[in-house]
Amino acid sequence: MHLGEHGGVFMKRYFTGLSVLIVALVQLTGCATVQETGRKQVILVSASQEAQMGLDAFSQIKKQEKISRDPVLNARIQRIGKNIAGSVGRELPNAQWEFVVFESEQINAFALPGGKVGVYTGLINLASSDDEIAVVMGHEVAHVSSRHGAERQSQAMLIGIGGAALAIGTQEDKNREYYLLAYGLGSTLGSLAYSRDHETEADVVGLRFAARAGYDPRAAVTFWTKMAAKETGGRPPKFLSTHPPSQERIANLQRLAPGLMPIYEQAKANQAMGGAPAPAAPAPATGAPNPPAAVSPPKPTAPAKPAATEQEELKRFLGR
Repeated sequence: MHLGEHGGVFMKRYFTGLSVLIVALVQLTGCATVQETGRKQVILVSASQEAQMGLDAFSQIKKQEKISRDPVLNARIQRIGKNIAGSVGRELPNAQWEFVVFESEQINAFALPGGKVGVYTGLINLASSDDEIAVVMGHEVAHVSSRHGAERQSQAMLIGIGGAALAIGTQEDKNREYYLLAYGLGSTLGSLAYSRDHETEADVVGLRFAARAGYDPRAAVTFWTKMAAKETGGRPPKFLSTHPPSQERIANLQRLAPGLMPIYEQAKANQAMGGAPAPAAPAPATGAPNPPAAVSPPKPTAPAKPAATEQEELKRFLGR
């Protein structure tokens, strides 16, 4: 596809102007940081808006899906969910934690902004232990704590702004169709790459949440191995997928789990002594002994070491 000299000049001017527009928009709204990894984000949606969207979506899901009334299943998911939420170590904006079991053969779970978590009975039946359920719930809660939903929405907004600007700016250009096609393809592939990165980040962060809560991080490998065995048909190439390939994900989790074993073992020791797995606030409100430093939740002015450690793991996972 040859756009010619004039096309190249136009595209250079277009992307220069678009870059200025995006920088100005980001400066007006500000950037965010994933506390557990130190990764910088562009967030154009407020935490309150994000939480409200999560609440609205969860309300609709509860109307559409069959909610389980099994007291045993509900008690189990409530217990695991509260332990995972407590292990985050900080209050999430506008979080009103709610854990609901849905009756469905779907092997799935999700978490929405605002602390709304759903787990399907298909996933519970596949899991052979609380540990396996916990690593999945930790992964989903990590999506919320890392504000991945708001980040994806912000990305879509920026892509929309760029597409609109391109469409307006090329109305009289003979190569307009090619410009729009190239922009659409590039933005789609970029969105898929971001989605894969979010999944990997949620694995890194969520597995640490599970370990802090006293659940064996090695369970992630056994669970995702069972999930991989259930895959049918051919999978799309990695660059066209929203998730990393299963075998790559399992290998990454195998590499990550051993480093989290001391955190898991310390959390189990705390529980055996009657301590909470990981309080949500920096200091326990119940008067219970403070947990050891290895599993203490970060204070508002947390040192850089934990984030640096998580960032190192994330870079290794992403091959950077």
